[in-house]
Amino acid sequence: MIEAQRLTKRYPDATAVDGVSFTIRPGIVTGFLGPNGAGKSTTMRMIMGLDRPTAGTVTVNGTSYARFRAPLGEVGALLDAKAVHRGRSAENHLLSLAATHGIARRRVHDVIEATGLSTVARKRVGTFSLGMGQRLGIAAALLGDPQTLILDEPVNGLDPEGVLWVRTLLRGLAAEGRTVFLSSHLMSEMALTADHLVILGRGRVIVDAPTREVVGRAQKAAVQVTTPMGAELERVLLRHPGVSVVVIDRGILEVTGIDAPRIAAAASVEGIVLHGLAPVHVSLEEAYMQLTADAVEYRSSSDLTDRVDSTDPARPDPSGPVSHDRTTGGSR
Repeated sequence: MIEAQRLTKRYPDATAVDGVSFTIRPGIVTGFLGPNGAGKSTTMRMIMGLDRPTAGTVTVNGTSYARFRAPLGEVGALLDAKAVHRGRSAENHLLSLAATHGIARRRVHDVIEATGLSTVARKRVGTFSLGMGQRLGIAAALLGDPQTLILDEPVNGLDPEGVLWVRTLLRGLAAEGRTVFLSSHLMSEMALTADHLVILGRGRVIVDAPTREVVGRAQKAAVQVTTPMGAELERVLLRHPGVSVVVIDRGILEVTGIDAPRIAAAASVEGIVLHGLAPVHVSLEEAYMQLTADAVEYRSSSDLTDRVDSTDPARPDPSGPVSHDRTTGGSR
C-alpha cells in the first residue's frame, strides 16, 4: 500500500505537487494520469525517495522508502528505462543489482526469461531498442519479487504483443495481492488495465475513483439511433423541445434531450422503421479530456493555416518567420 498525505513539492519558481493525498491499495491496478506538468513524475520520485517533499509524507506499507534495508524486495520501480549503464549487457546489469541485495543468480535468469530478454541478455544495453529497454526496466523492477510496483510509462515503445504482455503481467500481479501503480498516456490501454484512477491537474488531485465511475461521470445522455429513415425521424424528433439530432453517418443519428423509449414511441406513431437504439458510451480518453480541460499547462496552438491567411492584410505574410508555441514541457 502507498499512502500520501498532503504531499507537496515546491521549487523556487513553481509548485509541482500541491497537497496531494491518496491511498494506492493492494489487489488492484491503479492508474496515475494527468497532463504534462501535472506533477506525476515528481510524485513518483518522492515515493521512491529521489526527491524530498517540501511538506507532507508518503509511505510504502507504512514506511518511507529511505528506511528500507533491502528496498528491491519491497518496491520495484521503473521511472526511467534509460537510466542504465549502456556498456553493460542486460544480464550484467541485473546481476549487479542482484548483488546489492544478495539475490540469487537463478532469480536473474528467471526475470530475463519472464520479460522476453533471453535472446539479447548478453548484448550491450546501448544497442537495445526502446521496447527492449522497457522490458529490461520491468525486469529490474521485478528482480526482488516486491509486493509493490511503481511503473512510469511501462508500455512506451512496446509493440502490440509487448503491450498485451505488460497488461497481463500487471493484472496478474495485482490478482496476487500486490500493489500496482502505473502511469501512462495511452488511455485505451489504461482503460483495459487499471481498476482505479488517480488523476492530477496542476499538482492537485482532481479525481480519485474507480475507472468505471470516472467514465460514468462523463457519460453522455445520448442515444444512437440506426434507421433507414433518418431524415424523417430527425424532423419528428426536432418537434420535441430540447431535443438535438446529429447525423453521424448515413442512417445513424445521435440524439440528445430524449430517451430511447420516447424515441421508439415517436417513431412508431409516424411509421418510421428503427433498426437499433443504443446509449452512446464515452471512452476513458473522452472522460479524461473533459476532466482535465482546465488543467492543461502545455497547450498546442491552433493550426497555422487557421492563423496565417495570405488573403487577410491584417495578418502576417506567411512567407515570413512564424513563432511557435512552447509545447515541449514534460511532467515534473
